[in-house]
Order: sequence, then structure tokens, then C-alpha cells
Amino acid sequence: MSISLSVRLPDKLVHELENIAAETERSKTFHMQKALESYLEYYSDLQIALDRVNDKTDQTISRKSMKKALGI
Repeated sequence: MSISLSVRLPDKLVHELENIAAETERSKTFHMQKALESYLEYYSDLQIALDRVNDKTDQTISRKSMKKALGI
């Protein structure tokens, strides 16, 4: 199932999107979908990292200990 959305974009971004779509022979929708998927994956990873940094109960090790454990 897919849902149609409307998005307002600055002219410069639209022109860049149109150029990429023409160069790759893919639709603007394809590129917008891939860009959104990439952003959502990045944001999810970032949120997990921030949650771990702020979790006082999450065990951490020093860089020195990690190097030793990896034999570096």
C-alpha cells in the first residue's frame, strides 16, 4: 500500500532533484523515497546512540581497554 503526499521544496532543491532523476533515468519519487528511507535509518541509529550515551547503566569501556581486547 502506498499513500500520496504533497511536499513544498525550495526551487534549488527541486532543480537538483530533477537533474538527478534525469541523469539516473529514475523518477523524482524514487529519489525522494530513497532519501527519506536513508534519513529515517540515520535518525534511528542516531537516537539509539544518544540513548546509550545518556543511559548511566549502560556499560562502557575505555579506548585503551578496547585496543587491548582487540590486540591493537
